[in-house]
Amino acid sequence: MPKFLLMVDHDGGVFEQPMDEWDPGDIAAHFDYYAALTEELVESGEMVHFTGLADPRLARIVRSDGVSAPVVTDGPFPESKEVLAGFNVVDVESEARAVEIAARISAVPGPGGVPTRQPVEVRQVMNDTAFDL
Repeated sequence: MPKFLLMVDHDGGVFEQPMDEWDPGDIAAHFDYYAALTEELVESGEMVHFTGLADPRLARIVRSDGVSAPVVTDGPFPESKEVLAGFNVVDVESEARAVEIAARISAVPGPGGVPTRQPVEVRQVMNDTAFDL
């Protein structure tokens, strides 16, 4: 079965208000939704990995020549620092199923229970058959 990377955009979707300014109940509902979806996908055997990422201000760029001490900086960053909030790797029957799961992720509730409509990028993970599209 093909694996897909579902990248959740840091863009708040229909909400401009950062999550740390939401009501505590809305934050809890947001994470409860993710927990229930993750549990469902683990039970179905489709979830390979799920990770939410810490605040982008904590991101670092590391460069190394493999000999000297690495150089660690706070940028410049490719777009991912500003946009990537988290990701899932799913092992599903088809791209259509990956899109279905991405749609459910995009519908995670925000303030007042309104779906956030966060963008979720769907990318197939390369494997031996990745070029047999």
